[in-house]
Amino acid sequence: MALGSTLFHGRVPKALALMGRLSLWGRKGQIYSEEAFRHMLAIERKRARRSNRPLFLLLVGFKGNSGSGLEIPPALAARLFSGLGLCVREIDFVGWHREGRIAGAVLAQGPTEPNPRAVTRIFERVTAVLRRRLPMTGERILDVRVVPLGRG
Repeated sequence: MALGSTLFHGRVPKALALMGRLSLWGRKGQIYSEEAFRHMLAIERKRARRSNRPLFLLLVGFKGNSGSGLEIPPALAARLFSGLGLCVREIDFVGWHREGRIAGAVLAQGPTEPNPRAVTRIFERVTAVLRRRLPMTGERILDVRVVPLGRG
């Protein structure tokens, strides 16, 4: 039986079908594939524009000593996404911004009033949580970026 076929009388809405194929778990605790993550990001950008609320894109990866991005092995990815799960709310979501290389989180519904320290506070919190949860080596440098996407 297809995902949602009982609820939707045999027809599965396109977005639901896409999420069923491309995500690994349910929304809270879910890791979206790159395609699904970008799809959800586009939806959240439209929602932020309509509600006039800021949106933040959190990007996490690893750099080598040379500064180039490293592939994230599956065991490390599991710990990374587990740590990101501690940093997001139920309305936020996580997934691959770039499959196997850059994890992402979309932090929806930011503060209603402009807050210049928001990016710094998000960066500090996420970095602290991930440094406690991830094994660091001399060859792997944690790279955390917070990108404000304005008000949609």
